[in-house]
Amino acid sequence: MSRLRPRAPGCPRTPLALALPALLAVAFLLMPLIGILVRTEWGELADHLSAPGVTEALKLSMLVSFWALGFSLLLGVPLAWLLARVDFPGKGFVRSLVLLPMVLPPTVGGVALLLGFGRRGLLGPWLENTFGIVLPFHTSGAVVAATFVSMPFLVISLEGALGGLRPGFEETAASLGASPVRVFFTVTLPMVAPGLVAGAALTWARALGEFGATITFAGNLPGTTQTLPLQVYLLLQDSPEAATSLSLLLLAIAMAVLIGLRGRWSAGATMRTAAPAAPVDGPVAEDRAEDGPEPLVEAVGPQETWGLHADVTGANQQTLDAEPGTTIAVVGPNGAGKTTLLRALLGLTPRAHARLRLGERDVTALPPHRRGVAWVPQEGALFPHLSALGNTAYGLRAQGVRRARARREAQAWLDRLGVGHLAHRRPAQLSGGQAQRVALARALAARPRLLLLDEPLAALDQTTRAHVRHTLRRHLDGFGGVCLVVTHDPVEAVSLADRVLVLDDGRTLQDAPPAEVTRHPRSPWVARMLGRNAWPGTAAADGTLVLAGEGRLVVADPPAEGTRALAVIAPEAVSVHRGRPEGSPRNVWRGTVREITAAGSRLRVLIVSGQAPDLVAEITPQAAAELGLVDGAEVWTSVKATEVTVVAL
Repeated sequence: MSRLRPRAPGCPRTPLALALPALLAVAFLLMPLIGILVRTEWGELADHLSAPGVTEALKLSMLVSFWALGFSLLLGVPLAWLLARVDFPGKGFVRSLVLLPMVLPPTVGGVALLLGFGRRGLLGPWLENTFGIVLPFHTSGAVVAATFVSMPFLVISLEGALGGLRPGFEETAASLGASPVRVFFTVTLPMVAPGLVAGAALTWARALGEFGATITFAGNLPGTTQTLPLQVYLLLQDSPEAATSLSLLLLAIAMAVLIGLRGRWSAGATMRTAAPAAPVDGPVAEDRAEDGPEPLVEAVGPQETWGLHADVTGANQQTLDAEPGTTIAVVGPNGAGKTTLLRALLGLTPRAHARLRLGERDVTALPPHRRGVAWVPQEGALFPHLSALGNTAYGLRAQGVRRARARREAQAWLDRLGVGHLAHRRPAQLSGGQAQRVALARALAARPRLLLLDEPLAALDQTTRAHVRHTLRRHLDGFGGVCLVVTHDPVEAVSLADRVLVLDDGRTLQDAPPAEVTRHPRSPWVARMLGRNAWPGTAAADGTLVLAGEGRLVVADPPAEGTRALAVIAPEAVSVHRGRPEGSPRNVWRGTVREITAAGSRLRVLIVSGQAPDLVAEITPQAAAELGLVDGAEVWTSVKATEVTVVAL
């Protein structure tokens, strides 16, 4: 005999006031089922189930239920997609209409079907006179009744599954050249398959057990509309034992369906199975062992080149021009409009519109799948139901390339990025670095004219990030189009990009080579991203800069009076003292150490002061020890006027 598991330490005890009603509810639901099991004549069960009328009713029930399932799939799948993906007037009414058969008494549903499709109903005379179709008292009427009451189960289950599916998968597929219909059948449906299967199973089981609407609308004709539930109803009057045996059969079928689903009709289960995430970690042992020199493969096709011209309006206001082979790093604080810019170029957002020309071709009016703009979102969005090779070949197949050739080119791209040996693996079997390289290979294999990378390395650890960054730089050098890389990492911006585009509030603050942005950042956020102190202010008549927060800053080369400017101070230019410094520094403040962090072989010290904005100094660990720096220590800081770079805004 199995023993009850002891309550886990720290697990709260179930309140008795809740446990007792819950147990009563279980007993209430269980009692009718026990009644069927106890009252079944087990010795006569085989005879009851093999009776001629029962066999005929069972065959008819199967026929009706499977036809109802087919019609539910044909009509319910598009309806579920519409409810999950499209906003339209009256959407709430349509959803209520879908739910209505689930709460409507089945007999009332049968009456409604008679008034709608009966011989004297609204549509019935037209169906009979035009097509010779008479639904009542015909097997087709039983199918219509079963479809009416069972289709909502499919629609609701599939809508929940579609609602739990991140749209990034479908948008990425569109950016690879897949039409909306192809995206639906090759990405959407496979990824919501658990929800679809659960909804289909519930729909079939409900159609198999339909009674009220069928007897009201289609009648109870043996061999024509008398399904198994109707046979149970008739047998209750003449042979209760046989009715109990048939009830047991229907009960066993229903329980088998529910046990087989194991709760998969719930939205949570669908969301868990819809997007298995690749593990975010460094290269695994196999990855390190096989990531040797880049394999030598022939080019996948003749190299073409495409420049970029884009005028973006709406939430973003930018004009972009770039020569073929240019890589642009897009930086800025959260909410600056970086992702909106990328989605505008893709044609995926109503917030901004891009007049876009790639090479000599104006693609402004084209849908996303025909623009030639490939997108690698931050999470990679690898299709979990396809292998690495299938993912990489997806864009080529969507563009009409034959399967064998698409797989050869996909394998070549995987080899180029050092993950060719992982072609057979699914995304869930790849490490973070491997998955990012497969996502990049998939985008490049699709032969895009414009490549958009949204923080492609953000989820990787430092070791993997350096390796993938080197690989990415190597392959961007040979890319014939323009690449935009959204990043918050100054190393990525400097090492990957030919230009840095600085955004703030949807506007362009600076568009210059990385060296220029590093020397003269025009945004406090960018200056801080680069590790600099950045203080905005206004030039005064005495040659100082009146800081936006408080205090004044003496600079060696002040701008004209009244000019708004940004003072940039390198952390290594900040001197830290325990006493007030003597000598030449003209900018001296008293402050308190608030934080000390390691930055490579040096320490970064955050110092707050009532005389100036917060200041970051960079010193050696030896200097910190000699000064006795700890959190809360009182210190003095100084900056020479010649160490301050002033950028007019």
